[in-house]
Amino acid sequence: MSFAGKVWRLLVGIKDGLALLFLLLFFAMLFAVLSARPNPGMVREGALVIELDGTIVEERSEIDPLQALLSQEAPVSEYPARELIQVLDSAADDDRIKAVVLDLSRFVGGGQVHLQAVGEAIDRVRKAKKPVLSFAIAYGDDAMMLASHASEIWLDPMGGAVVAGPGGSHLYYADLFKKLGVNARIYRVGTYKSAVEPYMLNSMSDAARENYAALYGALWEEWQAHVKAARPSLDLDQVTRNTVEWVQTSSGDLAKAALAAGLVDELGDRVKFGEHVAELAGEHPWENMPGSYATTEYKPYVADTAPGKPGKTIGVITVAGEIVDGDAGPGVAGGTRIADLLDDALDDDLAGLVVRVDSPGGSVLASEEIRQAILRQKARGIPVAVSMGNLAASGGYWVSMAGDRIFAEPETVTGSIGVFAVIPTFEGTASRLGVNADGFRTTPLSGQPDLVAGFTPEVDAILQGSVESTYSKFIALVSENRKISPEEVDRIAQGRVWDGGSARQLGLVDQFGGIDDALGWVAKQAKLEDGNWHARYLGASVSPYDSLVRQLLRDSSGETETNGDLFAMVARKQGTVSASIKQDFERLMGLKGVQALCLECPRPARTGTAASTQNWIMKLAALLN
Repeated sequence: MSFAGKVWRLLVGIKDGLALLFLLLFFAMLFAVLSARPNPGMVREGALVIELDGTIVEERSEIDPLQALLSQEAPVSEYPARELIQVLDSAADDDRIKAVVLDLSRFVGGGQVHLQAVGEAIDRVRKAKKPVLSFAIAYGDDAMMLASHASEIWLDPMGGAVVAGPGGSHLYYADLFKKLGVNARIYRVGTYKSAVEPYMLNSMSDAARENYAALYGALWEEWQAHVKAARPSLDLDQVTRNTVEWVQTSSGDLAKAALAAGLVDELGDRVKFGEHVAELAGEHPWENMPGSYATTEYKPYVADTAPGKPGKTIGVITVAGEIVDGDAGPGVAGGTRIADLLDDALDDDLAGLVVRVDSPGGSVLASEEIRQAILRQKARGIPVAVSMGNLAASGGYWVSMAGDRIFAEPETVTGSIGVFAVIPTFEGTASRLGVNADGFRTTPLSGQPDLVAGFTPEVDAILQGSVESTYSKFIALVSENRKISPEEVDRIAQGRVWDGGSARQLGLVDQFGGIDDALGWVAKQAKLEDGNWHARYLGASVSPYDSLVRQLLRDSSGETETNGDLFAMVARKQGTVSASIKQDFERLMGLKGVQALCLECPRPARTGTAASTQNWIMKLAALLN
């Protein structure tokens, strides 16, 4: 038995050793895959293909690999606007690149400021005498705005193009809450702070409708002006005002209607399009598939054309997404994370700082945490500029007040100077279920806040007073930093949302311009010569597993199809409605602190999963049963 036992222990040891060896080999291979980067050697002479199979964003959001793998749904791809612009500007001066191809077949969209900035970069490619060709099966507003800058817009004959303009409906839950016995307690300051209206009304208030009409009207005018300037032959009035007649003239053929109106230049499938590109950029050196042509893919080109870092450093901190407490992000503006990045840079030799804001706001505490961290940088005596992207509203504007100078675009959505809080209580629901709450209080605050029995009048008064105090601080900060009287600030505040042009006239921003203008201003204030400085984005590194997780999930789900025709675009709206319901109920049930958040601000789609949306719909259905 002793001999058999020794043999057994030997076999177990060999087995354990082999298991450990294979485990080490597995993790070594995994590390190699995760550490892999696109090979710049893959850049070849021909056409640069930019397949925008996702959204254009200010900052690429971080993926939780475990959550993403469990959901088994590929996160939406995200393309930082500055990266796209850098790639296009490099292509304009690169002799290897003969043409640029924009594949918008799976393009989800982007903010109007980002689309215009990328469009201007496309214009610079064309100015360098290089053709830019766009292809898609269906063009919507965002894809159309981007494609309008191309030298040729191609459309699949089975597809179409529509222009809807900004705006649409919102969901209101007052009757539903009444049926469920839910009391959504609203604490707000601001006549136009319509973020809470879905929880208290059954339709839009007159004040909110007035604000929406002015904001969306301005954004729509800007959209039309840009697209008409890029495509003077486009009959946009026919497309948007005589839509039925426009389509019927082409016997319902949406592709021919788009061609007749000047929305697109050519009709052709992907093979015909590829053959045309091959005439401009050359044949593919070894691939013989129909429609193939000489190509360079996007990611290798990004790796090959990374800009150098000469001279002094100007720091750039990005405040993108909703502002929340804690370490969330990137892609979400976690107040503690951003403040820590700024404080970590206090020991760096920064010549100046640009705060890039693309946020609808959020937590007042987190917004103030970020503002204080910016002020600590400012106390070093360096110039600080704020560059507003698509959105810099509510908490986004609170953060912006720390800058020496504020830059915005005409399409920027800003203002929304107002605060609110929403807390649901369930005394009505409990009563319907036969549950009654009773007890003894030594003071009106004993046992409060009570989400089942409801709040006492004293608690309501305290919470409303807190919101009003926060609003007063907001007004005072704007007055102090913008040199506007508190009375005037209050008049233009009240939660009202403004477009960038109106905001400049009101003194909420200083001048029009993008992030390059803000960087140039900081460089001038810091007395830096051209070519003797570079921008460094604080905390901008991307996790190595990001693209791998996206690719694994995309491969496993078989997601190779395009976005489909116009009917598919309409069908996808169902997911948008479901996501809206999910977000509304998450905000209600989240029990967050005082919010400086602009829910009415238009925002492009980001990531999200249908599975989580379905879960929220199931919870709502359970409440109704």
